[in-house]
Formats: sequence, C-alpha cells, structure tokens
Amino acid sequence: MNITKQNVDALNAVIKVDIVAEDYQATVTKQLEDYRKKANIPGFRKGQVPMGMVKKQYGKSIMIDEVNKLLQQSLNKYLAEEKLDILGNPLPRVEDNFNWDAEKFSFEFELGLAPEFDVNLKPKNKVTQYNIIATDELLTKEIENIQTRYGKISPIDAATEEANITGAFVNEAEDINKKSTISVKDIKGKTNLKKFVGAKVGDVLELKTKSLFEDEHKLQDALGVAHEAVHGLDVAVTFTIEEVTKTEAAELDKELFDKLFADGSVSTVSELKDKIKEDAEKQFQQQADQQLLNAITENLVENTKFELPTEFLQKWLQTAGEKQLTADEAVAEYNKSEKGLRYQLIEGKVMKDNDIKIDYKELVDYAKGFIRSQMAQFGNMNPEEKELDDIAGRVLQNQEEAQKLQSQLISQKLLGFYKENMSFDSKELSYEDFIKEVYK
Repeated sequence: MNITKQNVDALNAVIKVDIVAEDYQATVTKQLEDYRKKANIPGFRKGQVPMGMVKKQYGKSIMIDEVNKLLQQSLNKYLAEEKLDILGNPLPRVEDNFNWDAEKFSFEFELGLAPEFDVNLKPKNKVTQYNIIATDELLTKEIENIQTRYGKISPIDAATEEANITGAFVNEAEDINKKSTISVKDIKGKTNLKKFVGAKVGDVLELKTKSLFEDEHKLQDALGVAHEAVHGLDVAVTFTIEEVTKTEAAELDKELFDKLFADGSVSTVSELKDKIKEDAEKQFQQQADQQLLNAITENLVENTKFELPTEFLQKWLQTAGEKQLTADEAVAEYNKSEKGLRYQLIEGKVMKDNDIKIDYKELVDYAKGFIRSQMAQFGNMNPEEKELDDIAGRVLQNQEEAQKLQSQLISQKLLGFYKENMSFDSKELSYEDFIKEVYK
C-alpha cells in the first residue's frame, strides 16, 4: 500500500491511496475459509464445499468489504500520523471507470485544510464591557412587588386602578381561551382603562388586543399565545370577569423578612435593599458576561482575517447531513454557518496557543454546580455530595447533555481568559439602559 498527498494550494489537498492484492489477500482468504467451514450448500457436506465454489459465490463481495475497511483504516491512520488539520471530512473522488477486477486499486480523496492565522487580542476598536447596577428606583419597585406578593388579598365589588381582575379572555377564531389574572395598572390608554375601572364580577368586556397592555409580554401571558405571535397582534377578544380583588401591601417588618430569608440575615429595610441589590447585580453580571462574550466573538471574527476552502466546504455540506443537499442548498447553508465556523477556528486557535483545556474532573465539578443550583430552586439547599455525583454521572452519560455542559464550561474559561488578556471600554449603567443600548 502507498499513500501520498498532493497540495493543490494552501487550503486544499488530494490524498491518493494505492492498494494491491498483497495488502488484503490474506484476510480475504481467511474469511473465505471460514465461510467454507460454515456454508450449508445442498449436495455438499458441511465444511466440504469446494473452495472454488465458495470463492465464486462470496469472493468478490468479501474482497470489496476488506478493501473498503483497509482503505478507511489506512486513511484515518495517515491523517492522525501526519497531524493534518482538516475541515469537514475527506471527500472521495468518484471514478467513472473504476474496475473491481483490476490488480491494483487507486482511491483519491479531496481535503479541506484549516487555514493558518494569528489572533489579535488587542484590536483598535475595543469591545464595551458593561457594569449593570441596580438603581434605587429598581430597588424601590422590587420592594413594592414583594409587599404586593406577600400582601393580603380581599374581594371588592368594583375594580379600581389598583385592582386585580381574574377572568377569561376568549377569541374562538384565534383559538384563544385563557383564564388569567391581570393588574388594572398594567392596562394601557384611557379608553381601555375606562372599561376596566368600575367593572364587576359577571361583566363581559369587549376589548382589542392592540395596545391593550403597557408591555406586550403581559399580553402574551394573559392570552397564552406564542411569543412570535403576540407582537402586533390586533384582534377582538371578550373578557368575562370572574373575580375582582385588591391587595393590601404587606408591612416591612420582621415577619416579612423572615418569610423572605429564613436564616435571619435580614432584619431592616436597609438590609433588605442591600440583599436585593446583591442578588440583582449577580444576575445582571451573568447577563453582562454573556453579552460581553457575544461582543468579543463578533469582534474577533471581524478582526481575524483568513481564507477558507469555500468550494470544498460547500461540496462537503451536500453530503454531510442526514438529507442530501443540492448545490444551491449547500451554498445557502455554508453562508448561514460561515461565521460560526470562523469563530470555532478562532476559539480553537486561542485555546491551543494559550493551553486552555478542560479535563473530566472539571466537567464533573461544573455539572455538579449546575445541578446544585437547579436543586436550590426547588428548595433543596444542601444536597449530599453522593447524590450530586450520581446525578452528574447520569447527566454526563447523555452525549448531548455532556457536550452542552462542556461548551458552557469552555465559554466560561474563554471569557475569563479574555477578561485577563483584552482591553475593554468600560461603561456603568442601569439595567433598563443596558437593555435599550444592547438590544435596541
């Protein structure tokens, strides 16, 4: 057997594999002998079938199987030994006049080679790193929400602007039939508000969904429609009132503080504000970190220039998935995934050049941390270590889940690396201003 590689250019190569009879004949002969021992052919005792008959019946198919096995093994071994950094998988070149009766077989494979490039972690156009703060306004609003959530609810005869109303929204044509509780203060516009104020149990309100709520996401919750359907939704609905209540805000006292924090860590309004601020800014930090990683990704893709073996990758995409694509479909798929591929290469380069890696123990610890936080949401604050180990073991046996957690851990490590090795423009702002600026 002989394997050679010819470089077409910096990003494309062709591998040629030459196979002769000596490379596979011994294995084929052994298989034919095994067939002969086991074959049940009328007119012959078991194990006494003439080898010529066995060879005539099975020889070619066994030979083809063995050549294909040998070809795949040899190609994989060659790629590993030569440490070729390829994109996609080798693509076999189809030979129209290929002859399985020949003395020698030659197979050719096209390769797409990964480009060589450097990553500049000090670009001129810096990424903005946001520091999101919890404003006094936000803290006040959150305390009011807590007081309402833990307040005393009592029925009233007619709705006021501060009332809560429970009823059913219905539009048969749009398949809307949802019982919801809404706050009158969330209703938008004087005309709509006038319909609600003074309404009583049993009243049926005729409403338009367009501009009904100050926040369209509250309309989504009220009607039970999909997120993509709620924006711009303009249909008529009826709202049949079943209950009208008012909420008397809970007192900011020790009884409320102990309900919120059973460990007794909060005993004053000032301490409550500090705790809310700490928790809110911890969540804001997670969102700011995700936005920062996204911005760094965009920045690196924009500022790291290299060519790709585009034609090869488009050809490879035609047969890479479960469904074969047409040439045009493969081009469209390539255009859609090119930016992601570029960042994968940049990410791999950064990790290789800076020895960033994860081992299995790190992955297990990360999985356990994720599981611990999930369990805490359901009230299990102190799970046993053995329980965490068992659950993590089961989760990581699922290849899809393991890959997802591994990807998250890699992103976490890379973000830590970027924070230490890149310069940013810093900006401090409220959560509301962050949303406006980043997601405008």
